[in-house]
Amino acid sequence: MATNTAELLMPQDLRLGINPLGWTNDVIEEFGDQTPVETFLREAAECGYQGVEMGRKFPREAAVLKPLLAEYDLALASGWYSGFVAERDAEAELDAVADHAELLAACGAQVMVYGECGRMPGTAPLDAPLSRTPALGEADWPAYGERLTRFAEGLRQRHGLELAYHAHLMMLVENEREVDALMAHTGEAVGLLFDSGHIVAGGGKPAALLQRHGSRINHLHLKDIRHDVMTEVRRDDRSFNRGVRDGMFTVPGDGYLDFAPLLDFATSTDYRGWLVVEAEQDPTLAPPREMATRAHDHLATLLSR
Repeated sequence: MATNTAELLMPQDLRLGINPLGWTNDVIEEFGDQTPVETFLREAAECGYQGVEMGRKFPREAAVLKPLLAEYDLALASGWYSGFVAERDAEAELDAVADHAELLAACGAQVMVYGECGRMPGTAPLDAPLSRTPALGEADWPAYGERLTRFAEGLRQRHGLELAYHAHLMMLVENEREVDALMAHTGEAVGLLFDSGHIVAGGGKPAALLQRHGSRINHLHLKDIRHDVMTEVRRDDRSFNRGVRDGMFTVPGDGYLDFAPLLDFATSTDYRGWLVVEAEQDPTLAPPREMATRAHDHLATLLSR
């Protein structure tokens, strides 16, 4: 069924997935709002991907979602969870996540993507200027790390899921210093989601972070950046959503990032898991199937070297 032009030979224990954000955006709802989830699943499968992450169009009942994924021979790689451990205790967060975690686990996912939404500014934080990103003071890190560790341990014990903490623009952990602090103040139950686009856009050095924290990385998002757009977004202090609308992010092979070091990490260390293509884009300007094929073929070429 795959229509890609380059053969993809994935190393053992690594799988290639894709996120639905290129088809249907979870925050900018006019992006792909009329696109049914079946369109995304069919095109992802036809482009050669092995699995997908959840999006807002997905059914929320395992009895519906499992056969839907099976129809397209796709696995569920993970799903985003908006957490508030920065504002509430671990037990309250475990109660809040229960239904979502049960759905992920029932559908075969082993990792849950965690986005820290506590302390974000205003009622529409992703429309605020990037300079308003929240931050923890040095004195706050130990307590936050302890709560987050207890939450991750509870997620593992109750649902069999590993937590993958997403370093993300406009959230508490955005830059390299904050990633270091997160890793220093949390236990091994807190894994790190390494998103190439967010790491670089946040000013981080991917090679250095991979070297320091590779053993904690349990999920990979492969996102590219259009350098000229990112430069303008930072210069003008635009919002995250404005940056997305302006085309700051794209898929691997369509921007300026070199993905060879990230693939070297994934294939030459003890990393076992998913490589997930992801890029928030306007589907009317960046046709999703075309972009998904481009990313698939670019990664296939790198992996074949």
